[in-house]
Amino acid sequence: MTDLPEPTAGVFAGREHRLPVRVYYEDTDFTGVVYHANYSRYFERGRSDFLRLAGVSHSDLLDGDTPIAFVVTRMEIDFRRPARIDDALVVRTTYDSVRGPRLFISQTITRGQDLIARAVVQAACIRLDGRPAKPPPGMAEKLRPWFAPE
Repeated sequence: MTDLPEPTAGVFAGREHRLPVRVYYEDTDFTGVVYHANYSRYFERGRSDFLRLAGVSHSDLLDGDTPIAFVVTRMEIDFRRPARIDDALVVRTTYDSVRGPRLFISQTITRGQDLIARAVVQAACIRLDGRPAKPPPGMAEKLRPWFAPE
């Protein structure tokens, strides 16, 4: 049996996280174009793998003394071009800032030099009872180098 490589969480290029994504048949509608709701799934993978690569683990946040999770409170998507079956895409993510419990995130999906979609996202840290909470100090410290200069 051949050893398989670990799944990739993407790479950082400066402040930007880049995650390669392949378009599969299941992602598309009957015309072979990515169904619009699936772009939000690609963006979610980008945000999650950014955190993973920056050393922030969703499972560790849930297992902490005060369990924390994330909710998307606002997402604005601008669809520019269609992505199609078999396309090799790159989800590009920057965590721009944090204010209180809110994280401000910018994302794009590209195919080569072509801009496919752009998203402006606000996410919030919440306790398991649904109330907002500031990010734990360890998480904030790990993300600080990636925020936009003030």
